[in-house]
Amino acid sequence: MSDQPDTPGLSDSDVAGILEKEAAAYFPAGKAANIEKMSGGASRETWSFDWQAADGSSTGLILRRDPGNTGSTGEEGWRGGKTTYSLDRTTEAELQRTVYKAGGLVAKVHFSLPEDHILGGCYVMDRIEGEVLAPRILRDEAYADARKTMARQCGEILAGLHSVDPVSLPKNLVQMPVKALIAYYRELLDGISAFYRDNTKVGRPEYHPAFELTFRWLEQNIPKNAPMDLVHGDFRNGNFVVGPQGIRAVLDWELGHVGDGMEDLGWLCVRAWRFGQHDKPVGGFGEREDLFAGYENAGGRKIEPKVVHFWEVLGTLKWGIICMFQAYKHLSGLIDSFEHMAIGRRACENEIDLLKLIEEA
Repeated sequence: MSDQPDTPGLSDSDVAGILEKEAAAYFPAGKAANIEKMSGGASRETWSFDWQAADGSSTGLILRRDPGNTGSTGEEGWRGGKTTYSLDRTTEAELQRTVYKAGGLVAKVHFSLPEDHILGGCYVMDRIEGEVLAPRILRDEAYADARKTMARQCGEILAGLHSVDPVSLPKNLVQMPVKALIAYYRELLDGISAFYRDNTKVGRPEYHPAFELTFRWLEQNIPKNAPMDLVHGDFRNGNFVVGPQGIRAVLDWELGHVGDGMEDLGWLCVRAWRFGQHDKPVGGFGEREDLFAGYENAGGRKIEPKVVHFWEVLGTLKWGIICMFQAYKHLSGLIDSFEHMAIGRRACENEIDLLKLIEEA
């Protein structure tokens, strides 16, 4: 485990020590062991540890928290590096508890800590064993059988998620109907473009004609009368824990909101989440027909492929602008991250994808 400073004033050893004390206050007699900061994750920090109880039993656990190396511009919203509908860790933990109680495929949350805690907002949940790296899931022989069923399983999982009683959801969960979502990404693209013009040596806006064409197409093809469901917001390969028989848990609920459930299906089919396996449109592992069948057979509403295609287009646009947003966070001084800068270069990939998707419509 590295001992480099993370949260200002806290080293990784400090974080581990505080985590051990907080776990001891929650769990029965025992001790924390094997505390390790895990690699991966551009937006959140993950720590793995075991709670070894006095009776000899051991429970694998995960700490999920905001990274400690972020700065602040003092501004609200995206200018401060925060997606408008991104949840704080306390609300994210509450949402996971709600989905778990409803029978969803999500890790059990044991306790959470408030934003003003020395560790920042964070929570501890069960560690679900399995693979999370999408390239391995898509290529390793160990997951060959899982790949055969995952598209249908995704449909089943989403049907259950979208049926969660809205009354049970956290009260501050944001409602993001499609028009509001489009308007948000319009503002984000325009704001980042202005930032390039005014705050960098480039001295001009960012021009993305394919994005502009897509905004026009989206406005002309907005689905009508969509019900408002719980939406995961980042349901894709890379946010699944997978075993040899299929998906064991869904991770990363920080973009949960209320909107059209078809958003989750379209996002799952975005080309970026196929990780090179482009002949399989659902996450690089399956077919749309199996996804739709799994959804409908598990009680989800009748699928309209054109509506899912709309959300795949919007999802591709979103990812392209998010790539720009990740680079913005580095260039603006919010975070010092080569990874964020590298992601920024991928915006152009989505422009090509969008032109193909619009032509297919």
